[in-house]
Amino acid sequence: MKRSHAATRRHLPTSPFKAPVAVPVEHFALRDQVSHDRYGLGVVTGVEEGIAVMVDFGSHIERIPAPYAKLVKL
Repeated sequence: MKRSHAATRRHLPTSPFKAPVAVPVEHFALRDQVSHDRYGLGVVTGVEEGIAVMVDFGSHIERIPAPYAKLVKL
């Protein structure tokens, strides 16, 4: 049996449900100052465009994958 994913289904115009909204991915650059809900303040040290960012939080370095839900640019 084939497993289906909601992201691959198309939205029908007659559907009573709202069409899925694409969440824009925020772009980060090297040396951007950021804040993370769990890790606190940090500085971007590496960028994998649209995939992940490496952030130095002082005591450790974390790789934060996209869509960066808890990461905010300051």
